[in-house]
Amino acid sequence: MRIPKKIAIVGSGLVGTLLAIYLKKNGHIVHVFDRSKDIRTVDFSGRSINLAMSHRGWKALNGIGIADQVQNIGIPMNKRAIHLPNQELKYQPYGLNNESIFSISRGGLNKLMIDIAEKEGVVFKFETRIWDVDLDTATLYTGETENGSWTALPYDMVFGADGAFSRIRHRMQRQNRFNYKQFFLNTGYKELHIPANSDGTHKLDKNSFHIWPRGEFMLIALPNLDGTFTCTLFMPFEGDFSFEKLSTEGLVQTFFAEYFPDTLSVIPDLVKDFFKNPTSSLVTMQCYPWVYKDKVALIGDAAHAIVPFYGQGMNAGFEDVTILAELIDMYKNDWNKVLDEYQKSRKPNADAIAELSFRNFLEMGTKTADDLFLLQKKIEQNFAKKYPDKWLPLYDRVTFSHDSYADALKMGEKQNELMQRIVELPNIQANWDSIEIENKILELLHQYNLKKPLEVI
Repeated sequence: MRIPKKIAIVGSGLVGTLLAIYLKKNGHIVHVFDRSKDIRTVDFSGRSINLAMSHRGWKALNGIGIADQVQNIGIPMNKRAIHLPNQELKYQPYGLNNESIFSISRGGLNKLMIDIAEKEGVVFKFETRIWDVDLDTATLYTGETENGSWTALPYDMVFGADGAFSRIRHRMQRQNRFNYKQFFLNTGYKELHIPANSDGTHKLDKNSFHIWPRGEFMLIALPNLDGTFTCTLFMPFEGDFSFEKLSTEGLVQTFFAEYFPDTLSVIPDLVKDFFKNPTSSLVTMQCYPWVYKDKVALIGDAAHAIVPFYGQGMNAGFEDVTILAELIDMYKNDWNKVLDEYQKSRKPNADAIAELSFRNFLEMGTKTADDLFLLQKKIEQNFAKKYPDKWLPLYDRVTFSHDSYADALKMGEKQNELMQRIVELPNIQANWDSIEIENKILELLHQYNLKKPLEVI
């Protein structure tokens, strides 16, 4: 028999709210605290990167029966649309079988999930600042100011889902032998906006993830249901090509005219958006342990914040919830066992997706504009379709499977090493789709001892 607990979740973002729904459906009393206003009452814009929902995220949503509702507020994207200077638009399909990632508004999804959680009976306490937690008693402390008087709020358990700069993790960091590190990219991001056509249609292909790779900097655009696109400019904070250099309206106009000329006709409020919206930072954060006894645990970005370049931040956080739910079903009321197995299972995978996300940052900015890289992807896709039992591309393994991130990283490295030998073969541009190349890949697979698509040696 399952014993109900009184559980607090700090953070009303996507992962915290999803966890709240799972726990409430399991019969627990669940309170969610957030220092911010109820997102349903504020205009959510200016510093967001649209979400890219993929298989891991859908699995978590299916687990509580809300995937269909979420799919209704998303747009499928089955390919990259690569905008290169003075060249025709190039398309790169995502999956082997026309799979899609879904572009979803972060704010729209968060609002929907809070509505669903409240209908389940989850209690939300917005504009409530949590300053500290007693790890041994799972007691939260709240108050108007950090140095003022606090009120003690006792719980049976506390989950920290309060993001990369988690207050709950901050308390856990004061433990002996708690490991923590963070790394900021010198690259920041700024949100821009492509409005809909007058008839409500999209100005660009709505089923593509649009990317303008320019080496040190790049622009992306993801579609919204209302015909608009949310654009994000990624660029160093300082340097020759940087936000620091774009200090006037004229400099912004000149920069976009030179490097993104095809966007000028579709971003009419470019200058207004550029100076209105903040320039935000990108951080990777890793720590361990994630849990304290059977009382306190970290989840999502509070445990493993990553940069957004694989579209897996939310998906990884949602997979945390999936794994936690499976362990609860397995070990019932043994929360010590549940939480210990949870952190041991998820930590290697969190580290792996952090590494994969950083590598994809380099790939998106530079390699998507490289003809040899695009050829390599074409060869991989072609071979995988002919031999699905022998090859699953890294992107498919991460995005369209439930194979672990850690295994995906290991296999991806081996596959890339093999494929580098293929693209270096003489005359590869002309005979990439030949029996000769096909046989060479099969030969190398045997040499590398890669026998099955999901096997990691």
